[in-house]
Amino acid sequence: MELRQLVYFLEAAKHKSFTKAAEALHISQPALSKMIKSLEDELDMTLIVRSNKTSELTDGGLIVMNYAQKILTQMDEMTRTLNDLTSLNRGSISIGIPPIIGSLYFPSVMADFHKMYPNISINITEYGGAKVVKSVEVGEFELGVAVLPVDDSVFNIYPIVEDQMKLVIHHQHPLASHNLIHLKELKDEEFIFYHEDFALHDIMWKNFIREGFEPKILFKSSQWDLMTEMVGANLGVTILPESICKRVENKQVKIIAIKPEIPWNLAVITKKDKYLSYATKRFIEFFR
Repeated sequence: MELRQLVYFLEAAKHKSFTKAAEALHISQPALSKMIKSLEDELDMTLIVRSNKTSELTDGGLIVMNYAQKILTQMDEMTRTLNDLTSLNRGSISIGIPPIIGSLYFPSVMADFHKMYPNISINITEYGGAKVVKSVEVGEFELGVAVLPVDDSVFNIYPIVEDQMKLVIHHQHPLASHNLIHLKELKDEEFIFYHEDFALHDIMWKNFIREGFEPKILFKSSQWDLMTEMVGANLGVTILPESICKRVENKQVKIIAIKPEIPWNLAVITKKDKYLSYATKRFIEFFR
């Protein structure tokens, strides 16, 4: 059965005249008759009783007309819905964001995107960076924000931020007078550190091991403001991205460059060969 058969049938049923229906459809009357006859043959049932002046629906014709109207209405709705998606009048986006990043970059981006596309819903879940990467890989999120590097054989990578790690230290700490501190000088310090599911945890741990020591962990947190407040209370030291350090307003702490330099580069990631909605593609373009 073809949709065109149903369209032609409904037109004939509406006009109760093959001649008028053919005129409305801009086809010949024999072509219309042939199309409806093919539908009747396929259903093995007479749908329209023809006479010289009018055409009347049979009981079977009434049933087909009812279903044909529903089918064509749903087809129209599907077309409108697809047009809404492609024109971004509707849609949804699922995003995984590490907590340490969310408050840093996303509020203003989300606000601007929402103003431009108010009918697109954005579902945000906060996970540690390592869990975000895994969740994008298994399909829980369409996209995530991750700390580089990630496996480029698995993910599409769209870089968004290039940053450096900095030491956050109490202003009365013996090292606070320095402008540059080598990681080796921190081997006896107690650290306010990140939870294990954060990408920063593994990044910094590997750098400490490379310098010949394991850091002494006093507290672990997922909130950069809490971490800096702990440093301000002289409970230990921490290392955070420079862009976060610039937001620190606690006068009890000092921000110091470290050596060797440790990059903190962020990217939006999506899984390769996975379908992305129109809304998600637009969000990636917008965010970058």
